[in-house]
Amino acid sequence: MSEPASDIGPASNPSAGWTARFLDLVEWAGNKLPDPAMLFVWALVFTWIISALLAPVEFTEIDPRTRKVDPETGAVSQQPIRIQNQLSGEALVTFLTKMVATFTGFHPLGVVLVALLGVGVAEHTGFINAMIKGLLSITPMRLLTPMLILVAIVSHSAGDTGYVLVIPLGGVIFAAAGRHPVAGIVCAFAGVSGGFSANFIPSGLDPLLQGFTQSAAQIIDPERTVNPMCNWFFMSVSCLIIVGVGWYLTDRIVEPRLQSVAIDGDDAEAPGMGELSREERRGLWAGVGTMLAGILLLVALVLPRDSLLRSPSGDIETSDAPLMKAIVPLIFLFFLVPGIVYGYVARTVSNHRDIIKGMSNAMSTMGYYLVMAFCAAQFIYSFNQSGLGALLAIKGAAFLEKLGLPDQITIVGIILLTALVNLLVGSASAKWALLGPIFVPMLMQLGFSPELTQAAYRIGDSSTNIITPLMPYFPLIVVYCQRYVKNTGIGTLIALMLPYSMSFLMTWVLLLLVYWQLGLPLGLQATYTYP
Repeated sequence: MSEPASDIGPASNPSAGWTARFLDLVEWAGNKLPDPAMLFVWALVFTWIISALLAPVEFTEIDPRTRKVDPETGAVSQQPIRIQNQLSGEALVTFLTKMVATFTGFHPLGVVLVALLGVGVAEHTGFINAMIKGLLSITPMRLLTPMLILVAIVSHSAGDTGYVLVIPLGGVIFAAAGRHPVAGIVCAFAGVSGGFSANFIPSGLDPLLQGFTQSAAQIIDPERTVNPMCNWFFMSVSCLIIVGVGWYLTDRIVEPRLQSVAIDGDDAEAPGMGELSREERRGLWAGVGTMLAGILLLVALVLPRDSLLRSPSGDIETSDAPLMKAIVPLIFLFFLVPGIVYGYVARTVSNHRDIIKGMSNAMSTMGYYLVMAFCAAQFIYSFNQSGLGALLAIKGAAFLEKLGLPDQITIVGIILLTALVNLLVGSASAKWALLGPIFVPMLMQLGFSPELTQAAYRIGDSSTNIITPLMPYFPLIVVYCQRYVKNTGIGTLIALMLPYSMSFLMTWVLLLLVYWQLGLPLGLQATYTYP
């Protein structure tokens, strides 16, 4: 891909040619891949064919799901693993009759759609916009960089809002502070995308990944459950690391390199930060007050030992507690109600039809996701029914066990493999739908918990988001930069983001290893080992 020459990045570095050729190769390879939805279709066909070929084979490996213990004699019975032919007439008829139920019962589908209904209203009424502007406008100049990264990270709770709101505002805010606007854009991009999994506020991503992880874990242990907040503690600490590393890189490395780059773009097209109007300020106070009141009400409802939101044993953090099961509906309500209050107080909405319009606008952008979810659901169903996941897990675990690698090296390998796959497949849910059924059972056979495997995946998935042109929002970030520096190209942006990507990856890996060594809890109901 040709692009304009740029003074930004390592253009004068002799090694830039090798870097450019490598990135061109990555982009070429990524463009050769089919659409993520078609990846699932081909994976489904591949699963059918392989299951038909392996069904007659008699394996000696024991299927852990068949292990039974006689309660009277203590005798253990177990069966070798068998692959089920998914091209048999019976399997195909079952596949067809369950197709609709497989799609509607696809766990991530409801998670995403329900959460976005509330977020759509908050975004449509202007509540999210007002919150971000209000928070950044009161930040001291010396804390501008870390606050921008923090807001970028928190924006994950509102879906893709960070890409379309926080990142362009980063350029506006830096320009207003007399700093280079491109530095503000890449700083916000690093927080929104590079720190995608780091957040101390629960978001739809947590139950989304948990659904895939639990399904994958049940390939080995049908009774195994995974808490939606199983990585919460670790990702909360990760948030501090991402803010600290991003702050240092922006102020000490990236922005100094940009000082000699002239601002020659037409920044009149960039969104203005503007001041909140009187109505917007009143609406913001009302919306935030409503959100805080909702949090206090939730705490009051959870505190009693006999609360209906607690599990039968009185716990609130276990996966069978109604509170944990209601994470997604709570996210829906905590955006919906304050968004409505803001809209009426700020006079950005006038009746219930405006509220419904906000929900409709959010759903209108989900057409592609529905197609991908349908294909993914059918693949995962057939993959689980075939038994291939269990076979891969057992064979893979045996291979890794023979290698005798230290546990830490194994986990780092999973992180690096995920980071490489992320260069070619941008969707977090699509990748985990493909990798989860292989990684989770395989590592469970080696004694690693599903929660630890998911944490490792989230590190690799986030770190390289910001250096792949195949990430859907990457071209949009280039356009944001061109508003200030006209000759900014894809290679320019990658060169600016490489320090963030590599630094995030290395420090995040070190954090996980130290965190693991200290035995600190990953999250709610999370362990490091299995069983």
